[in-house]
Amino acid sequence: MLWSKLFIPTLRENPAEAEVVSHQLLLRSGYIRQLAAGIYSYLFLAQRSLLKITRIVREEMDAIGGQEMLLPALNPAELWQESGRWDIMGDNLFRLKDRFGRDLCLAMTHEEVMTSIARGELRSYKQLPQIWYQIQTKFRDEQRPKSGLLRVRQFIMKDSYTFDMDQAGLDAAYDRHYQAYCRIFERCGLRYLVVEAHSGAMGGSQSHEFMVESDAGEDFVAVCSGCGYAANLEKAMAEPTAPRAEDPAGDLEPEEFHTPGRKTIADVSGFTGLPETSQMKSLVLVADGKPVLVMLRGDHQLNEAKLGAIVNDPQFRPAHPEEIQRWFGAAGGSLGPVGITNMRILADRALAGRRNMIAGANRDDHHLRHVTLGEDFQAEIHDLRQVAAGDLCQKCGGVLAVRKTVEIGHIFKLGYKYSERMGLRVLNADGKEVTPIMGSYGIGIERILCAAIELYHDKDGMIMPASIAPFQVVVTPANNGDAAQGEAARRIYRGCLDLGMDALLDDRDERPGVKFKDADLIGVPFRVVVGKKLANGLVELVERKTRQSTDVAVDQAAAAVKARL
Repeated sequence: MLWSKLFIPTLRENPAEAEVVSHQLLLRSGYIRQLAAGIYSYLFLAQRSLLKITRIVREEMDAIGGQEMLLPALNPAELWQESGRWDIMGDNLFRLKDRFGRDLCLAMTHEEVMTSIARGELRSYKQLPQIWYQIQTKFRDEQRPKSGLLRVRQFIMKDSYTFDMDQAGLDAAYDRHYQAYCRIFERCGLRYLVVEAHSGAMGGSQSHEFMVESDAGEDFVAVCSGCGYAANLEKAMAEPTAPRAEDPAGDLEPEEFHTPGRKTIADVSGFTGLPETSQMKSLVLVADGKPVLVMLRGDHQLNEAKLGAIVNDPQFRPAHPEEIQRWFGAAGGSLGPVGITNMRILADRALAGRRNMIAGANRDDHHLRHVTLGEDFQAEIHDLRQVAAGDLCQKCGGVLAVRKTVEIGHIFKLGYKYSERMGLRVLNADGKEVTPIMGSYGIGIERILCAAIELYHDKDGMIMPASIAPFQVVVTPANNGDAAQGEAARRIYRGCLDLGMDALLDDRDERPGVKFKDADLIGVPFRVVVGKKLANGLVELVERKTRQSTDVAVDQAAAAVKARL
C-alpha cells in the first residue's frame, strides 16, 4: 500500500485525556478515535492489527476442534433471568426495552445463549463433546471507562463454550483451551503470566487468568519467584508475616479498658503502644439479609471475593450505623466478638493460635485486652484476608511479590451452573437423562493489542510484534525527487509483496525525518531506507526494536526482511 493514499492521522503530542501509554500511542499513531466515554472508532491501522489478532485466535481455536458461530448481541431478558444473572450483573448490564415494553439486554458474554442453543439441539451423548466459539462485539456499562481500550463499554471478545458428559471431559477441554491460549499469546508476541483466579459472577469450580504485567493494569497478582506460584489477589493464599510482638503468655481473662476517642486500629495501637498485629479488626457486614461479623488481624485487609464465596452472596454490604448500634449496643470503632451470639462470626486463619489480643468491648470508647479465639468467643475459621507483598508462599515458603497486571484471557470450569438452571439434558449410553457439564473461555481482542503496546514501546512510539503489526515493513525513499531512489524503493516494495509480507511504501513528499518518526510511531517492525548508498548498490535495513541498522544489497533487501521476520 502507498502511504500517501492512506488515512493515518498521526499526532505529535500526547492527548491530555490519555493517561496510560497504550491509550496515548493508539491516539497519537492514528489507530483509534474516541466517540464517547468508553466507545472508540477503530481506524485503518487498528483494524489491520485487530484482524491479525483475530486470525491467530481463530486458527488456534479451529486447531482444537472449535466451531465458530455468531450470536446476537441483543438478548431477551428471560434468558438472563433463567440463569439468575439478570440481577447479579446489576448496573454493568446494558438494559433496554423494545417498542412493546419487553426487557432486553446487550450481552457482555454468551453463556445463556449458547446453553439455550444446546438445550434445543443436543439430545444424546453421541453429540458430545462440543466446542463452540465466536468472535463478537460485547457491551458492559462501565461506571468509569478509562485507560483507552482497557476499560471500555464496547469491546471485541472471543468467547468459547464446551459441553461434555463428565468431569474428565471438561478437564480435557479446559486443558486444550489452556494450551491454545498459551499458543495464541506467544504468537501475538506477549510476555504473560498464568494465574489462579476467582470465578466471580461467572461461577464454576476453577479458573485461570492470563495476565500481562503493566502499570496500566487494574488487577493485582501474587507471584512467587521460588516455585512459580501465581494467583490473582482475589484468589491468592499465603502465610502471613509473623506478628510484630509476642502475645502475652498465660490463660488470661478479658479485661476492659478505656480508649477515649480511639476508634481505628491505628488509634488504639498508638494509645496502647502495641503493634496493629496485636489487635483484632471487626467488620460488620450484611449477607443474604443477615448480619455477619468478620474478624481479621489488625494489619490485614478483607478479601471481598473470598468472603462472598463463603457467605454465598457476592453482593454483601457493610452494615449501616443504625444496624450496628441495634446489634452491638455500640458504634463502630468499639466492636468485638466477645458476647456476640446473634450473628454468624467468621475469623481469618491468621487469628488461629493467637492469644490475649485486643478487640472492641461493644461499649463506646472501650476495648478488651486478653481476647483469645476459641476461648473467649467461637468462630468459623476461613481464609479471609487479602494477600500482601512479603507474605510467604504456602507451597515453598518463598517471599511473594505483588504485581500490577492487565487481564488478556480468562478460562472457567463452569460446571453445571448454567446447564442445570436452564434445563439442558441429554441421554447417556444407558438411556437416562443427564446434565452436561460446561466450560467458558474468553479472550479480549483489544486487550492483546493494548498489552503489546504497554510491553513494547519507547519514547518514539510503539514497537509492535511483527505478527500483529499493521505492516511488517515500510520502504522509505529518502529523497522523493531522486528517480533512481523512487524506482529502487518500488522494486523492493513489490519484492516484499511477492514474498507475502505486509509492506508499506512511504511515497509521501515529506522530509526523511518526518517519515522515520511516523514509521517509529505506528510501530512498523522493519524499515528499508533507500538513500545515498544506492549509488553503491546498497540500502539500509533498520529494525525498530533494536535500532540496529544493516546495509544490504538492493536486490536482496526483500529477502533480508523476510529472513528477519
